[in-house]
Amino acid sequence: MLFSSMTFVFIFLPILCAIYLLSKKEYHNSILLVASIIFYAWGEPRYLAIMLLSIIINWLGAILIYKTKNGHYNVSNNLDNVAIQSIKQTILPKVILIITIILNLSNLIYFKYFNFLIENFNTLFHGHINLLEVVMPLGISFYTFQALSYVIDVYRGDCKVQNNIYKLALYICLFPQLIAGPIVKYHDIEEQIDSREVCFEKVDEGVKRFIIGLSKKMLIANTMGAIADKIFAQDPHTFSHCIAWLGSIAYSLQLFFDFSGYSDMAIGLGLIFGFRFMENFNYPYISKSITEFWRRWHISLSTWFKEYVYIPLGGNRNGKIKQLRNLGIVFLLTGIWHGANWTFIIWGIWHGFFIIIEKITGLNNETENRIANFFKHIYCILAFVIGWVIFRADNMKYAWDYLMNMFGLLHLRPNEFLYSIQYYADRFEIITFVAAILCCIPIFKNMIKIQNKIARTAINIWLLILFILSSATIAANTYNPFIYFRF
Repeated sequence: MLFSSMTFVFIFLPILCAIYLLSKKEYHNSILLVASIIFYAWGEPRYLAIMLLSIIINWLGAILIYKTKNGHYNVSNNLDNVAIQSIKQTILPKVILIITIILNLSNLIYFKYFNFLIENFNTLFHGHINLLEVVMPLGISFYTFQALSYVIDVYRGDCKVQNNIYKLALYICLFPQLIAGPIVKYHDIEEQIDSREVCFEKVDEGVKRFIIGLSKKMLIANTMGAIADKIFAQDPHTFSHCIAWLGSIAYSLQLFFDFSGYSDMAIGLGLIFGFRFMENFNYPYISKSITEFWRRWHISLSTWFKEYVYIPLGGNRNGKIKQLRNLGIVFLLTGIWHGANWTFIIWGIWHGFFIIIEKITGLNNETENRIANFFKHIYCILAFVIGWVIFRADNMKYAWDYLMNMFGLLHLRPNEFLYSIQYYADRFEIITFVAAILCCIPIFKNMIKIQNKIARTAINIWLLILFILSSATIAANTYNPFIYFRF
């Protein structure tokens, strides 16, 4: 079930809100858990069992880690048994943690990467292993990472073990962030699961945030997607350099407004039900370095990798060379996380390359020089736009040809690229294109929190208009893709 669907906006959400807000506080978790299971089963009923199995594995794994680490077993007090107990408390929890991590990742690897691994094995060794008919369950990358953060936090002692399986299930399958994030770490919301405030102010802020996200998705992302899809469906030899740049920028805008719009909707829904999730985007396209870009883009993913991969590898504690190695590993894994295709892996390496270069040269350091900042901003835009072309392409051959076209290095077929810009983007789409670029700048930041009565009234009217336009677009539009479902 899409957030941007008639079923969700006008049936599922209103009914759930009415039941939730009118019920007693002690029933809130149960209502949300049932609603989350219905939400997931609506689109993926055959894969519901996989998510439930993930919940059971991580619930049991965390309990066993906690009990072995804290010596919850009977031993006599002689010296030999004290030594054995010490070994059990240090080795057993680590073994259980490793087994739990392997079970989580095995599930993810099978559904997301198994065929990719077989294809590459067949190519390298001229094998003939048949591919499996595997369909990746929705949201598996997101809820697997959330489950991993929980068991790792229990092992580290950063959070309490959750003995109540229903509360852990609520954390893992809570529907606002189940399908496409933000990736919520358990230690960030463990207190909110047990006790949270549902009040008018939160509901009001949440509704407004949801409308903003829905508008980003329906009015901007889908419009930019229509332009990008039309261009990327063509052979790069058959359109001009200007069209190539139009396609790459349109896709960059589609991706940002699609994913940040979904995150806004998820954060808004969380507020309605009393949860406050972390921000996932902070105007990444104003960045002046790729390092800054990743502090602003998909913040929940980058902080997850920082806490559970980069720092455990040693972070920046063991010298410059190992720090650069750790950064390279993190961005390689970031690319792999996004999908089973060499384009995603190369995209991750591409970003890791610039992160490493910036660390070596100090290019990521802040400066007050406006001219320097301008050129750094241009450099950053070029880097991530080129990266998005690789990300969008079906294969590296297409990505290479497309990039060569963008920079005038591809031999075009003059008799074939006959279409002008009006073929790929009409007047309305061009206006939306310009509006999208303006909305990448924080000129409307925090507008829903303005306290002035006149300004608030104007903003509320504007949000109502946006909701009506978005709803009309949902009702009339058959083109409503959501990019991050495939991740």
